[in-house]
Amino acid sequence: MNDTLEVINGLESAGIIGKYAIGGAIGLLFYAEPATTYGLDVFCFLPKKGQLIDLAPIYNHLNKLGYTSKREHVNIEGIPVQFLPPTTDLVKEALERSVNAVFASVPTRVFQYEYLLAIMAETGRLKDRARIALALGSADPDPDKLKEILKRPKLLDKWAKITA
Repeated sequence: MNDTLEVINGLESAGIIGKYAIGGAIGLLFYAEPATTYGLDVFCFLPKKGQLIDLAPIYNHLNKLGYTSKREHVNIEGIPVQFLPPTTDLVKEALERSVNAVFASVPTRVFQYEYLLAIMAETGRLKDRARIALALGSADPDPDKLKEILKRPKLLDKWAKITA
């Protein structure tokens, strides 16, 4: 994973992607017990052509470095990586407020724990609800911070149902 993060840091340094942060199940690893996952979700600000987000510069650059893509993932040093734009206000806020972290001596950024939980509630998939339960069983979020985050996208009722 450290080699994968070095490549992603290189994409950011080269201006191919904007600010990025790790989200999804791997993001949870920074705070709670591991959850099963297929790949690394890298949320990032991406170049736009008009109203369209253009992933081609990422794929072209990585292809020149010898990395191959399969569907929505690029295999970078053995890790399937998906580059995702912030598609909701909550994800955009999570990316903007991501925190610096270190993985195996490699600097990176990760969504804050409370944002990871809120995004999983917003998404509401069965696997996200299961991950919320697993995460809460191993690490407590800051309740005030989580409540404040859940208020803005009106997720308090949904959170209450998920965690009941």
